[in-house]
Amino acid sequence: MIEVKDLCFSYSSRSKPVLNSVNLTLSNGEIGILLGRNGCGKTTLFKNIIGLEKSLSGDILFDGINISKLSRKERARLIAYVPQHIHFGELTVFESVLMGRVSYFGIRAGAEDFAAVDTILSEMQLEDYAARNVEKLSGGEKQKVAIARALAQNPRMLIFDEPTGNLDIASEELIIDEVKKLAKEKNITILCSLHDLNRALCFGNKFFFMKDGEIKYSGDKESFTLETIRDIFGISAKIIDIDGQKVILGRKNYE
Repeated sequence: MIEVKDLCFSYSSRSKPVLNSVNLTLSNGEIGILLGRNGCGKTTLFKNIIGLEKSLSGDILFDGINISKLSRKERARLIAYVPQHIHFGELTVFESVLMGRVSYFGIRAGAEDFAAVDTILSEMQLEDYAARNVEKLSGGEKQKVAIARALAQNPRMLIFDEPTGNLDIASEELIIDEVKKLAKEKNITILCSLHDLNRALCFGNKFFFMKDGEIKYSGDKESFTLETIRDIFGISAKIIDIDGQKVILGRKNYE
């Protein structure tokens, strides 16, 4: 379980806080979706959790352990991060995934690391791509490689920043299915940001609505209300039910 307690962060002592008493809890195997407008603090929160930024106050606990006291290597073995824009350079798929093992082998990979990569490529159905240049792959395939590289860290938690942001519909479905499978089969905690509210409803089981550096609302699918959507996104919407699934329509879709 990850617990973020009263987390505050500012980029300088003179600037306005970017995170203001953020509280968030996710259990093992849960998929949490962070929702909010651009600039509300989602990516900054991610960077605080993985240790790229240091919070001013508050705690980040994983199974009761304060991860701010862990080394970068120890934290990398606990939490893996998949950013929205990924650049692999001139590496093959195998080499790219092997980079996720750096926190284990340091300078030179060993037989155990190679075996771990082989296993992950098999699980992600990427064996046939092992020798291919990642930059030659499609957007969905690259994202699968990014997830595979994160899994090579053998993490307890995965954080995704807009995992489907630049993908076509088929690739979006592929990535969502892969992440859901990871949460269910490996009991990995997932936290990701999304802009598409309907995609979020299909993807997650716990939701955090962020505004001005604070999480103002949280809960299950019932937390999606017209009032919440209007407050967080500044839009009027309509919520309908199709075969037991909530569907959110923006005004232009139903007028």
